[in-house]
Amino acid sequence: MDHSIAARRRIKAIEAHLVSSVDSASQLSRNPTAGEFVCEQGYSVVLPEKLHTGKWNVYRSAHSPLKLVSRFAEHPEIATLHDNFVRAVDTFRDYKYLGTRIRVDGTVGEYKWMTYGEAGNARTALGSGLIYHGIPKGSCIGIYFINRPEWLIVDHACSAFSYISVPLYDTLGPDAVKYIVNHASIQAIFCVPETLNSLLSFLAEIPTVRLVVVVGGMDDKMPSLPSSTGVQVVTYTKLLSQVYPFLFSAGCSNLQPFSSPNPDDVATICYTSGTTGMPKGAVLTHGNLIANVAGGTISTKFSPSDVYISYLPLAHIYERANQVMTVYFGVSVGFYQGDNMKLMDDLAALRPTIFCSVPRLYNRIYAGITNAVKTSGVLRERLFNAAYNSKKQALLSGKNPSPMWDKLVFNKIREKLGGRIRFMCSGASPLSPDVMDFLKICFGGRVSEGYGMTETSCVISAVDEGDNLSGHVGSPSPACEIKLVDVPEMNYTSEDQPYPRGEICVRGPIVFKGYYKDEVQTKEVIDEDGWLHTGDVGLWLPGGRLKIIDRKKNIFKLAQGEYIAPEKIENVYAKCKFVAQCFVYGDSLNSSLVAVVSLDQDVLKAWAASEGIKYEDLGQLCNDPRTKAAVLADMDAIGREAQLRGFEFVKAVTLVHEPFTLENGLLTPTFKASSHFLLIYFQVKRPQAKQYFAKAISDMYAELAIAESSPRTKL
Repeated sequence: MDHSIAARRRIKAIEAHLVSSVDSASQLSRNPTAGEFVCEQGYSVVLPEKLHTGKWNVYRSAHSPLKLVSRFAEHPEIATLHDNFVRAVDTFRDYKYLGTRIRVDGTVGEYKWMTYGEAGNARTALGSGLIYHGIPKGSCIGIYFINRPEWLIVDHACSAFSYISVPLYDTLGPDAVKYIVNHASIQAIFCVPETLNSLLSFLAEIPTVRLVVVVGGMDDKMPSLPSSTGVQVVTYTKLLSQVYPFLFSAGCSNLQPFSSPNPDDVATICYTSGTTGMPKGAVLTHGNLIANVAGGTISTKFSPSDVYISYLPLAHIYERANQVMTVYFGVSVGFYQGDNMKLMDDLAALRPTIFCSVPRLYNRIYAGITNAVKTSGVLRERLFNAAYNSKKQALLSGKNPSPMWDKLVFNKIREKLGGRIRFMCSGASPLSPDVMDFLKICFGGRVSEGYGMTETSCVISAVDEGDNLSGHVGSPSPACEIKLVDVPEMNYTSEDQPYPRGEICVRGPIVFKGYYKDEVQTKEVIDEDGWLHTGDVGLWLPGGRLKIIDRKKNIFKLAQGEYIAPEKIENVYAKCKFVAQCFVYGDSLNSSLVAVVSLDQDVLKAWAASEGIKYEDLGQLCNDPRTKAAVLADMDAIGREAQLRGFEFVKAVTLVHEPFTLENGLLTPTFKASSHFLLIYFQVKRPQAKQYFAKAISDMYAELAIAESSPRTKL
């Protein structure tokens, strides 16, 4: 009798796992006892335990709720970047890997390719060349040029021989480059002829450098340095031929065995520029980078038939992570010519299947296509709108849109990016929901937006496949967990309704080791429990989706006690048609915000022509009260649309036609990465901007004081 009862209980338990719908691909449901470990939320899951240090829920990806991903599931033996490339060379030896269009004579033709096997040989020769020149294991190697095949080969060589790659880039300025070289004690620098002259101009100020390798340089044009400098300058081809003559002619080989790194060894130091002071070096290990890409690709697969275009700066983590991904899947990587103005031509020639970019470019594509539609004639505009709305409704309802619309309308648009894009991603800064929907409808395939930073080796969260809701940055990467911590000074708490809000904190194998030689700043961002405090404020949407809503840093208090996050407001006003750049200012002595606006000159001229306003120069037009009124009215309209609070509206503006630039000291290059996934993102240097526009700020507050003290006119 007891056996019969036990048997019926087991049968009943099994039946509870069966799915009633015959349409289901699987006849087994999820084991309900999984609730013992996680609480299902959709794209994310909430861990049951509360943290000892707070009341905040910890979220993980629904793809891997019980364990954070640190290796590729299919190849757990890959623990380092070196392991990743060795497998790629073995598996994809004769497949296309690195492609360029530029010939030796400087002309542009079709893409010419180097295979994975050829790249592997060059990697071995290059690393052996560094040993030949006495560069010891563990040394930092600087890379001082833009994207091209040699950049990746140098990086692969560093991984194979346990060197540490350190990207250098001109946008930081020569002073910052000098600082990085000295701070990281760089011993060898790979550059191009264009950056060689800059290096030589301050060679005496970077005493740790022993070797300069010029990529694309000619042996007979290399400078001869006095032996007293202790620096050798050789071309890239000469360095390879010194140890591996078989690459160029007959001879004996001086190739050295690999010096394989460990997962916890430092792979790279990525210097990121802040708003003040010198750059900070984020120390990333091999394990960090492998974990990030393994987590980011757990549900996104590519193959050797895919083609990727590399134009996002390799000095930044977005593109570095993408390159780890391409190696793992054996993807072909074609490089742009080095000129963003010629990118569309490169896309047409390469016809990539994977396209990773930033909102700035996607916004331009959106504006270009929508403007072309508006000027194409009434019938074509109606056809486009009908196709667009029909496809949008189908996607929102989870249905497959009619292929007729692609044939009639959207295939022509897809051709602008080569016609084969099947995966698009966006990172670095927020992408407008309208633009996200536009990309999905016009280009088809999967479009993903993500969020991340250098300090997390790239991806923190990304939009999941099949998630058609726009305006968020998806669920946590399977390689990390996320919590939102209260920011009481900004009134963001875990008790907020309808959604909990707070500072985004991240923990897991993707979090960097810290800032190089900077324990103080490291402790400011990583707490004693290992949580990285990003400084970004987010909220949890239904389904466990993360939405970025604010920045904790750079906040200030107005006279009435209200806290202001100026970057948030600047991002709102950036949508105004007149605004090219914007600097919002306020302080505790004043109750209102003011702004300095660098105008879009084309929009400004077109507006003046439409209003019949005559002017001698743009400076005069910027000072015209009618211009100020029009710009402020447009900013007010955008602010109301974005539901800015009353004290967040700018009350006075100063208009300038000159842009904020690196040269005038108002911008600094920085990076906020995302999904798999920068063109350099330029951020206003707030202290410098305050000083630069001090008189304009003073004048605006004086005008507001006069206006507030004058008698109000009754209607």
